[in-house]
Amino acid sequence: MSGGSFNYLYIADSGNIQEKRADIADMQDKLIEYGYLDAAKETESLLLLMDSFEVRVEARLKRLSKVWKAVEWECSMDSSREDIEKEIKKYRGE
Repeated sequence: MSGGSFNYLYIADSGNIQEKRADIADMQDKLIEYGYLDAAKETESLLLLMDSFEVRVEARLKRLSKVWKAVEWECSMDSSREDIEKEIKKYRGE
């Protein structure tokens, strides 16, 4: 049987890498087992980078969520421009 032991991690890209955390951790373990510590360390740094990215994105999504909702609802004619203005003021801390 060819490939697939890590769910084809080697062809992951920035669009789907977040879904492959377990495979990345497994790869790191295997690299350590085989003694390739430099590649294992870089694999670990990728996981840490992904964690940091996720935290930063979640924080921004939390800040922008109500603004985005107000704009979306206004564009769908479910609310008004005044609702956007209210949310923008909250977003800006006014």
